[in-house]
Amino acid sequence: MTYRQLLDFRSYRSGQCRIAFALRQAALYIGDMNENTPKSAVELELRRLEKRLEDLIVTVSQIKEENRALRQRQETLTSERASLLQKNEQVRARVEAMIGRLKSMEQA
Repeated sequence: MTYRQLLDFRSYRSGQCRIAFALRQAALYIGDMNENTPKSAVELELRRLEKRLEDLIVTVSQIKEENRALRQRQETLTSERASLLQKNEQVRARVEAMIGRLKSMEQA
């Protein structure tokens, strides 16, 4: 995603809209502040910022995907744990029943 694509913020989510707006404001500010600076230096700085922003967007996407996978894994582990607890309780009930039967056989 390029800086120019971000500037058309109507087609992006609100978080990216805020980033695009901030970049626009920064570009205006840099332009006002650096009127004596050659345009190439400003353009280089904007390209550097654009590259950093693209890297951040990729990183955020990767983190979101990892977070989604971790939540899915957590749900799986939680359901497995519930199943194991239920099985453990069933086995405990069977063992207690066997012990009860053995005690009754011993008394008889």
